[in-house]
Amino acid sequence: MTKHIRFSLDRSIEPTAPDGSAGVLYGTLDGNTVRGPEGTLYPLDQVRLLPPCSPSKIVCVGKNYADHAAEFDSAPPEEPIIFLKPPSGLIAHRDCIVYPPISKRVDYEGELGVVIGRRARNVNREEALDYVLGLTCVNDVTARDLQKKDGQWTRGKGFDTFCAVGPWIVPLSEVSIADLRVRTFVGDEKKQDAAVRQMIFDVPRIIEFITEFMTLLPGDLIATGTPAGVGPLQPGSVVRVVIEGVGELENTVIK
Repeated sequence: MTKHIRFSLDRSIEPTAPDGSAGVLYGTLDGNTVRGPEGTLYPLDQVRLLPPCSPSKIVCVGKNYADHAAEFDSAPPEEPIIFLKPPSGLIAHRDCIVYPPISKRVDYEGELGVVIGRRARNVNREEALDYVLGLTCVNDVTARDLQKKDGQWTRGKGFDTFCAVGPWIVPLSEVSIADLRVRTFVGDEKKQDAAVRQMIFDVPRIIEFITEFMTLLPGDLIATGTPAGVGPLQPGSVVRVVIEGVGELENTVIK
């Protein structure tokens, strides 16, 4: 399996550093060896994994599994519900989720992430997958109490560290979206488990819908929605989003 990564040799670099920043490199991972620019090899334990894409925007889909809509007493939507998370919220595999002091309820939301490979506008569903670079894992972390209080989702989903992504991007040519499952674990306890084919709106429809009103650029990230089973995290929680064939994203919650 090809694993495209974004990494740095400087462990102090910010996860959201733009592509042009000194020290941000692209490569592939083979076992415990990173192959960087010009074929240079690095041991994995000597690099810092960054979020595998550097999006201009993170486009998310709400209530895209009927059972998740039901657990919030909502009817399945008739068309995709779209919201944005800020790129400043990005963190990578094994970075920490910071529990904000102004929230009393912070939830995990495991999701399939889709990374755009080329500029996309007014794309029809039949061609939509041609615009996809690959797939990754996403945890759409949410301050549920603030989301409910505000009546909209920007603050509750927009905190720094509230968009965990990674560990890598797997090319679409190497995986079948229809065969994937999203599973989320807190500690050793499985909290979410659903087939991607259960999504109300599939990936081609999502891309078609978004590009009717918004231009997607290379590196942009789509979080395709979470299944039922969302629930709270606590400081000290270790949360893993596992999509077999794509990867395993792990993060620890801190105060």
